[in-house]
Amino acid sequence: MNDTYDLIVIGGGPAGYTGAIRAAQLGKRVALIEKERAGGTCLNWGCIPTKSLIRNAEVYALVKKAADFGIQTGEVSVDWTKIIARSRGVSDRIAKGLEFLFKKNKIGYFTGEAKLLPDRKIRLGDQTLTAEKILLATGARSKLIPGFVPDGRQLLTSREAMVIPEKPESILIIGGGAIGVEFAYFFHTFGSKVTLAEALPTILPREDREISAELAKIFTRGGMTILPETKIEKIEKLFDGVAVTFSGKKAFTEKFQTVLCAVGVEANLDFLGDPAQIALEKGFVKTGDDYQTSLPGVYAAGDLIGPPWLAHVAAYEAIQAVEGIFTEHVPRRARVFPGCTYCHPQVASVGLTEEECKLHGLSYRAGKYPFLASGKALATGENTGFVKVLREEPGGKLLGCHIIGGEATEIISEMALAINLDLTAHDITSTIHAHPTLSEIILEATEMSSGRAIHG
Repeated sequence: MNDTYDLIVIGGGPAGYTGAIRAAQLGKRVALIEKERAGGTCLNWGCIPTKSLIRNAEVYALVKKAADFGIQTGEVSVDWTKIIARSRGVSDRIAKGLEFLFKKNKIGYFTGEAKLLPDRKIRLGDQTLTAEKILLATGARSKLIPGFVPDGRQLLTSREAMVIPEKPESILIIGGGAIGVEFAYFFHTFGSKVTLAEALPTILPREDREISAELAKIFTRGGMTILPETKIEKIEKLFDGVAVTFSGKKAFTEKFQTVLCAVGVEANLDFLGDPAQIALEKGFVKTGDDYQTSLPGVYAAGDLIGPPWLAHVAAYEAIQAVEGIFTEHVPRRARVFPGCTYCHPQVASVGLTEEECKLHGLSYRAGKYPFLASGKALATGENTGFVKVLREEPGGKLLGCHIIGGEATEIISEMALAINLDLTAHDITSTIHAHPTLSEIILEATEMSSGRAIHG
């Protein structure tokens, strides 16, 4: 069987389904091929189910503190099976919604293993599909340290951790970053003894160091063990656990019930019939500014083409690529985008860190304002953390914003818009912010950077 399309998209995650729908909106005949189910890793095994799990943890933690709000609950218990089931149910509902959107937009939807052939052909089982253009959006998967073979109980990646049948009594998480930190918070909140080991000096290496240091302090105060600048030398599965040998500031061996590997991701390149048929750079698909690969007519977007490995950036890239292919639009690369970590307290950032400002030799001023000084934060019990705003000197152009605290991932969008539009600190301080809100903390931090805070 042969069929021809204007665009074939390989991969149904945020980049793939967004690109497919945009192309269909432009009147093109589109096919999308997904290995498992609509939504890809993000909606089925990443962003969405993990946020469901984390919300469960937040509710549990809040109920345990109900007495602080004058509410008596009695003993609080946990049904682990329902916690996992709720997460899977949320993902299933969203996947069904995407499948409806494919029908609505008349997108040919296929499931199975796709192989890229010469001349913009795709082999899918016994079918051969042909396209004028191809968009690769196969994303990335968990990277493993040598000798680490996931088994679903003792050795896990993030995928297995989302459906682990029983709460581990103790767990070692190898690697910080958003994935490691989020799972550390989740398991710790439900009572697991958590150890977080990171080879770099900070547990959130891509965040402002002051923010990462504050989170490490909060985690440590809560009872987690944080091991920065620590490497794994050996992992040995035992009958009743896993023995792990560490090196770094000190060398030692410790036993854990479960180990989760969260050291990063690598590109999904299974679609390649021949590994040498497309140019790579550091293991990821290399593209030009227009998102075209080394193969004419074949484009790529999302995690497949390298960092920052964020779903919202992947969707942006796919739209840029598709509009560049089928319209007069000149594709752009993501310049300003928020990064979010959904632990508690949350972490969110956009723009330059203080370290990057210094590295680039920029003249800047920083303004900080604590959640503890916010009326809304005190009223809601979200009084941990702070907002840091960086502004250029002179002129006041906004350079970066870094938040650790309640609803950080929601209130960061104001600063993402401001920095994207090249606004100044004055533009923020001259905008009336509703009171009482957590977003006022951004206003206050910006005022602090200008040296004229009312409440500072």
